[in-house]
Amino acid sequence: MSSPLPASRIPVPLNALRAFEAVARHLSIRDAAAELAVTPSAVSHQLRGLEEALGMDLLRRAGNRLELTDAGARLAPELADGFGRIAQAVGALGAGRGKGPLRLSMLPTFAVHWLSPRLIRYPFERQGFELLISTTQATVDLGGGEADAAIRHGAGAWPGLRADLLFEETADLFAGPAPVAVEGANLFLSQHRRDLFAAWNATLPGGPLRPASVTTVESTGLALRAAADGAGIAFAGVEMAAADVAAGRLRSLCHRPIAAGGGYWLVYPDRLKGDRRLANVRRWLLAEAATSRPG
Repeated sequence: MSSPLPASRIPVPLNALRAFEAVARHLSIRDAAAELAVTPSAVSHQLRGLEEALGMDLLRRAGNRLELTDAGARLAPELADGFGRIAQAVGALGAGRGKGPLRLSMLPTFAVHWLSPRLIRYPFERQGFELLISTTQATVDLGGGEADAAIRHGAGAWPGLRADLLFEETADLFAGPAPVAVEGANLFLSQHRRDLFAAWNATLPGGPLRPASVTTVESTGLALRAAADGAGIAFAGVEMAAADVAAGRLRSLCHRPIAAGGGYWLVYPDRLKGDRRLANVRRWLLAEAATSRPG
């Protein structure tokens, strides 16, 4: 017995087979086109190409209506079964994901400095609030299933994804509780904040500050931790520093926050907009962000 032909070696385009299967069910090119969200002419083109590739007619006109030829009648149920199996397999995967914890990816700085201090208020005990939190500096592929949703920093425009603003970010200069002279201190500065620090520094009424040295770090989180430990000062997000400021581990040196040119967003694929787990987490995040907002 010969083995099944691998999908990558099917001798005709899958789109053409999908178009024929839809037409065979509806016996209407217009209705099939509406289902597939393409134009009727596109469906007709797919059908002509399929018939030419197979060397036989699959459909014929009978007055004002379409009907299947003998070849079309043999092919249609096999395709319907095949596409049905594909839909069932994909649906089963989606259903399985819908029952597990929501996989939420975020930047380490956000996780440690913003989310972690608020987790004491998170309703872990409630059904539908289960989380699997991962942290990375990389941008995870939500469309490819690397995570269900993510917290991202930026302007809020990510193609193919919905984005809900949690808060716009501002930045300021911070130090630990002990007295410090900026001119003799080491500045810990994220590699992503050099231009913003220069812009902020230029606005100071007494002229720009001149730290003794500058240490470039990968993330704002490391800069904040170094400042809190007394190793120097840090130019960092006000919202990321808020918990440490409230706890007395950090203090603002200048009290001159500047808009950071971006914010933190909850992003997720459109297919998850009706997911109960996402709705629960989204509602909680937005409520927490609202209570943390100045004013």
